[in-house]
Amino acid sequence: MLRSWIACRPASYAPFGYLAYDHLAGLGIRFVEIPVEAARAVAAELGRRNLQISSLQGEFDVARDDVPGQLKPQLQTCNLFGVRLLFLSVKAGHTPLGTVYDRLRAAGDLAARQGVTLALETHPDLVTNAQVARQTMEGVDHAHVRVNFDTANVYFYNHGVDAVEELRRMLPFVASVHLKDTDGGFRSWHFPALGRGIVNFRGVFEVLDQAGFTGPCTLEIEGIEGEEKTERLVCDRMAESIGYLRGLGRL
Repeated sequence: MLRSWIACRPASYAPFGYLAYDHLAGLGIRFVEIPVEAARAVAAELGRRNLQISSLQGEFDVARDDVPGQLKPQLQTCNLFGVRLLFLSVKAGHTPLGTVYDRLRAAGDLAARQGVTLALETHPDLVTNAQVARQTMEGVDHAHVRVNFDTANVYFYNHGVDAVEELRRMLPFVASVHLKDTDGGFRSWHFPALGRGIVNFRGVFEVLDQAGFTGPCTLEIEGIEGEEKTERLVCDRMAESIGYLRGLGRL
């Protein structure tokens, strides 16, 4: 049965990013999500460790009207590395929603020509929660503009939500997933190893599997406010999280 595939954001190792590639390869991870501007510089490093780019993190300012100028170079990089998903955090701000939708639709047209899908992060004010995400997706109405569902951000930016139910409501528009745990508090910067928070990851994967989802599910660990990070801490958290995913039968 085809299923989603597990990737990781090397940024989870910050501020010890130099550990990421060797450590991930040693843990059996084969896919990473990295910034688009870093792809050319680290391609050889990834290849030596048998790591592949599953998705690229780009930038898009919807307040600007130069859609091709912003996106074409990033889409070219996607094509260079055979990447089919460009992850973006997009905020409307004071830009009228009609203009936002038009520019995202134009961005989708550019992405479609390159065989790339744009995945908008679970961030205010366009993908704050399922209701807002559906409104945005219906307003843009483009098959190459979709959502990156973040299992923790949906708690961070909302009160009284459930990640599994939010995912189920967003599912027709979800192109990728960030796997991140949380204590569930509103605006609480508490993102521990997977399995140490409140996210029902088994339920998340059940929803994805039932829908035949085959996109990337990317592990992301952002740590806990006020803690002192060490090399041992970030590596142990990653190892624990990957072990947790193995326990769920995802690796």
